[in-house]
Amino acid sequence: MPSLSLREKLFAASTLAGLMTLVAVAQGLAQQKGTPPDFSGGWIGLNGGGPFFEAVPGVVPGPVTQDPAHPFVPNGVGQQPTYRIADLTNPNLKPWVKEVMKKGNDEVLAGKVAFTWNSSCMPGGVPGFMGFGGPNPTYFLQTPKQVVIIHSEQFRHVYLDVPHSENPKPSWYGESVGHYEGDTLVIDTIGQNARLPVDVYRTPHTEKLHVVERWKVVDDGKMMEARFTVDDPDAFNRPWTGMRRYRRAPLEIVETICAENNEHLFDYHIPIASKPDF
Repeated sequence: MPSLSLREKLFAASTLAGLMTLVAVAQGLAQQKGTPPDFSGGWIGLNGGGPFFEAVPGVVPGPVTQDPAHPFVPNGVGQQPTYRIADLTNPNLKPWVKEVMKKGNDEVLAGKVAFTWNSSCMPGGVPGFMGFGGPNPTYFLQTPKQVVIIHSEQFRHVYLDVPHSENPKPSWYGESVGHYEGDTLVIDTIGQNARLPVDVYRTPHTEKLHVVERWKVVDDGKMMEARFTVDDPDAFNRPWTGMRRYRRAPLEIVETICAENNEHLFDYHIPIASKPDF
């Protein structure tokens, strides 16, 4: 058998290296494109008596918390329920944010109802969407091109494996794009308007809000965990991280009626039409 020249040996070696690189890339893509996590079935958020965002252990700064001078009392515990009063000693809040929240705290302490966007039949936004409590479950509709997250009358659309638009027009839920990283659904959201707070403490934000969520099924499929990072350089001194946990609960979605001219004992600021639209 004739021996190979130096040039032929180099060519063969480079070809083999190229093939090995292609195999490695293909394997990596196969892992990324593997079976996505299964979020089917209903999910009920924990802390349902007063939903709030938990801190991620060891990660700072965390979400806004309750003012220790005004402990929160949820419904159903045999005591007079209270509303959320934000701890304004949080050093991560910009001065203008603290001013807005202090006004809200003072109004609630003076007797005003601390209604939420859900009480008003308004969209929750991100991450506010995760602040919804029970008894209605949250459902995920997973397709190859998008994931739809459903809670009562609220719908979020997450478009998979696509980039953000160059200049998305601000909207209630903004623009969410996502992808799977192994057993985790990663969602990146920008383009939200500034009409809603980010949490149950009525924390405001600007249109620079940028939220990254990581959804994952844990505890052998019995629980689901969503960790998220909120970045808004005009509202917070640093990006902060929070967490929301859910338990699996295969319940039916119950319709939340948000009819126009719906009257309540309290003023929840539900939109009322000035004239019929037909």
